[in-house]
Amino acid sequence: MTSIGVFALQGDVREHLQALTRLGVDAFGVRRPEELDRCDGLILPGGESTTMYKLARTFDLLEPLRKRVHEGMPTFGTCAGMIMLADRIRDGIEGQETVGGLDITVRRNAFGRQVDSFETELDFAGLEDSVHAVFIRAPWVEEAGDDVEVLARVHGGEADGRIVAVRQRNIMATSFHPEVSGDDRLHRRFVEITAQS
Repeated sequence: MTSIGVFALQGDVREHLQALTRLGVDAFGVRRPEELDRCDGLILPGGESTTMYKLARTFDLLEPLRKRVHEGMPTFGTCAGMIMLADRIRDGIEGQETVGGLDITVRRNAFGRQVDSFETELDFAGLEDSVHAVFIRAPWVEEAGDDVEVLARVHGGEADGRIVAVRQRNIMATSFHPEVSGDDRLHRRFVEITAQS
């Protein structure tokens, strides 16, 4: 059985675990390096990216995370998780660190503050029906490397054309929160990526 961990020091842990459990995956929270060692794949959830990296460092998880991701462990970042996977950040706090591994530049809180949160439908590469996307203090991708596949963009409004979902090899990331919509298709895709790696 595929084992997928969810970074559990901060963020939307429970919702991701529920989605993975519905898909029949061995799903568990990751707080320590020995739990990370059990992972075939890992989800970095939405939350607060600055708190996440500080806690990861405090719990001696940041360097093991970097090592596993750079060695090719399938990883799925949502919202703050996308920021954690980005190689470059705009509007980060001074000294903010990431796990890295994804050749993108993200802008933190690009869509605005909590009051600017919104929901929309997105066309998502490889899916017939649109994805209902929930954006909460979300980042967007300002630059994507040549090896990065763009999976979804926002349509309409001031953010028209902004990149909000990407994949590079075994790493997938979204600006939005697929774990809160009840639609498990993106988690299913990540489970497939993990099973094939």
